[in-house]
Amino acid sequence: MSGGHGHIEGSNKKIALLIAVMALLLALAETAAKSAQTDAINANVEASNLWAFFQAKTIRMTTVRTAAEDMTVTRNALTDEAAKAAMTRQIEAWQATAQRWDSEPETREGRRELSARAIAAEAKRDKKYKAYHDFEVASAAFQIGIVLASATVITGAFALAWLAGGLGLIGVGFMAIALFAPGTIHLF
Repeated sequence: MSGGHGHIEGSNKKIALLIAVMALLLALAETAAKSAQTDAINANVEASNLWAFFQAKTIRMTTVRTAAEDMTVTRNALTDEAAKAAMTRQIEAWQATAQRWDSEPETREGRRELSARAIAAEAKRDKKYKAYHDFEVASAAFQIGIVLASATVITGAFALAWLAGGLGLIGVGFMAIALFAPGTIHLF
């Protein structure tokens, strides 16, 4: 009687350890998933803000260019040289402003720089969302593994413990993918 009881009790301790390890990994995966999700949302907001700034610069640049073109037509119709010179100075100032709004590397706030920054923020967002999904798959594997390991204690069907361990390894694999190569495996 004690031989069979000791075997089950020893196995239950191993299964309890398996459940504890998977619960720890589940907590880590859930924490990492939440962090990746927050980073993705922050990057999305950053990209949206940069694209809005880009659009505002485009509108202002177009307005100034249109004003310069309109004043050029008006200037060319004038005969007063002093008025023509004043208009030429204003046209050149507007053209310089429009050029600065198109590209301003020193402040990184020209349209070209804003576009590059927005695209980089979108890439970061996409990578973090992929990591988030990979961490969520890992969490699901750990949760199902914990349920199967718990069922092993009740049923004595040790095949469930092996399956739980396999799911734990899958979970660890998805955590590694999330950390080092997010989105490598596309499940959905």
